[in-house]
Amino acid sequence: MKKIKSKFKIFIIIMLLFGVTGCQTTLVDEENKAVKNPETGQALTENILCQPTEEKTRKLYEENGVDLDKLPKCTEFTPTSTEYDGLWTGIFVKPLAFLILTLGKYIGSFALSIIIITIIIRLILYPFTRKMALQSEMMQKATPELERIRKKYEGKTDQESMLRQNQEMMMIYKKYNFNPLTSCLVSFIQFPLLLAFLEAINRVPAIFEENFLGIQLGTTPMIGFSTSTFYVYIILIIIIGLSTIFTFKTTSMGSGSDPSMKMMPIVMSVIIIITAFFMPSALGIYWSVGNIFAIVQNIIVKKGFTKHDRKA
Repeated sequence: MKKIKSKFKIFIIIMLLFGVTGCQTTLVDEENKAVKNPETGQALTENILCQPTEEKTRKLYEENGVDLDKLPKCTEFTPTSTEYDGLWTGIFVKPLAFLILTLGKYIGSFALSIIIITIIIRLILYPFTRKMALQSEMMQKATPELERIRKKYEGKTDQESMLRQNQEMMMIYKKYNFNPLTSCLVSFIQFPLLLAFLEAINRVPAIFEENFLGIQLGTTPMIGFSTSTFYVYIILIIIIGLSTIFTFKTTSMGSGSDPSMKMMPIVMSVIIIITAFFMPSALGIYWSVGNIFAIVQNIIVKKGFTKHDRKA
């Protein structure tokens, strides 16, 4: 119990650290409304890391009080080329933005740079992905026995019955080597790096000024549907939707373990798919690639687990 409390304390401290150190902010006008690029539908980020080159975009920033001359050109950006704005930005966001820009400059495409670095990050996180996949398998095996225990004590609210129920459930967790807290901690370990990558994309104008396979990376699919290459935006939304659904499906810890969580994967998938219509396509590409790679990783891990289980 003490170990669990200490882990939660660490979790809270890190969350507070992220909360008080630099994060992206939305550019707003005099009426405190988000400033959007009328041609792409993108809500502009105020604290961008480097200068946009498109004249219309530059004008929007300048009209809303952003001094672009203080920022380096995206081709000249380094982690130390802008003012210090917090540990979060300095340690995570700027280095990732620099990697995206540097690799994109060498291979001639920021979109390909995003894809390559996303895959590299997923490979780095593979040990944690594997841990989550194995925990998911264990939870699915434990679910029927946990359900039997719940039915056994259904309607019993006295302290002794509740204590026995918890003890029997803990025995099941021990039997299948499943730790409910581990899955949360594993997710949290992955969260900072993935969030930093997302923020790095959102704060680099050069990415949103690029076209990739008919997709203007700064354009939201909702706006893209009205362009001549509308079909590529439809394909992007389909990929985002399917990959999100399958990601939640392959990483589910077993809905039976908590009746109140049965609808969570569906609700989360719907929210993400709706959000995808209104976020820049660059973020959609990042999200899709990350999902697809995570699905492949989980399938590989689960197949390996099944073979090991058969041998046993």
